[in-house]
Amino acid sequence: PLEDFGGTENIMLCRCWLDDCSCDFSGFPNLQLHFSACVRVCVCGVCLCFNDSLGGGKGLHPDPNLVYGKSLVDAMKTGDYDMGFAYDGDADRFMLIGKKGFFVSPSDSVAVIAANYKCIPYLAKSGLAGVSRSMPTGGALDRVAQKLGLDLYEVPTGWKFFGNLMDAGKLTICGEESFGTGSSHIREKDGVWASLCWLSIVASRGESVQDILYSHWEEYGRNYFTRYDYETVASEAANEVMALMETYADTGSNPLKGQTVDGMQIATCDNFEYTDVTNGEVTSKQGLRMVFADGSRIVMRLSGTGSSGATIRLYIDSYINEPTKLRMDAQEALKPLVALALKLSNLQELTGRDAPSVIT
Repeated sequence: PLEDFGGTENIMLCRCWLDDCSCDFSGFPNLQLHFSACVRVCVCGVCLCFNDSLGGGKGLHPDPNLVYGKSLVDAMKTGDYDMGFAYDGDADRFMLIGKKGFFVSPSDSVAVIAANYKCIPYLAKSGLAGVSRSMPTGGALDRVAQKLGLDLYEVPTGWKFFGNLMDAGKLTICGEESFGTGSSHIREKDGVWASLCWLSIVASRGESVQDILYSHWEEYGRNYFTRYDYETVASEAANEVMALMETYADTGSNPLKGQTVDGMQIATCDNFEYTDVTNGEVTSKQGLRMVFADGSRIVMRLSGTGSSGATIRLYIDSYINEPTKLRMDAQEALKPLVALALKLSNLQELTGRDAPSVIT
């Protein structure tokens, strides 16, 4: 089997089975019936929300994140549920919320699944051929790969790059910061499978989601990660922001390599380029990266430049391994690096935006 829920009923804190839980299914009918049947047999204490602007008929944005998945976050903050899952319309992406609203970032989620693969029957039997993450995704998976002696592949955004690695037998688990997680059991991201992986891990370890993350950070350190989305920005302004950041690259007109800005030493700056190890294909200009001496990163990408405007995505990733700093609020921990990114990019002045549309 892919998963194993033996003993789950002994560790969930709901009073009884799913009949007494408050669940909101508003996704695709065929999917919800299959999934609810699976959960009804196996677990309790789980709150499930399917957000789908088309199939659900509720006018909700389909992205599973803290802004568009607010109904789930609010439900979890009550403390009535141990685990909450939000999905997009076809449930290939998912968001996990622990008890009392404890948010699990996608970067941490895929790392925890890889670190605990022996809790999942399918993975325990097959083992791990390798792991992969998209370039903007936080580096938590890198720490797990290093400890387990696995090959780690950093690829551009786009699931086809994971698929090529799967076809070549080089990859078992992969994930991206935009809430997509998958494995070689299918050549696509699979939010339902990822949710079931988490249920297996919780059942096997007998710990809460929050405690599992705390243990993981104590063992591997923590990659604090956040993403700022500035949506429907005027295309001309968005291009100006990216052009300014491009000048800081090692090959740009104003390279910052080796310089120290606001106490942060810049190790390198480039526009990410990937050579596919399976076919030699080169994919260029996949995002501007500023990497600091301590391994922290500022990444900026542009998405869409049509008549409706562009979306600027700003990613901040910072690794910390000091025991006293592992349980900070991510936004608080990353505040200095966010401020530096906004300063260097001149984003607020060029776009007229004093705040992002979405923070994850």
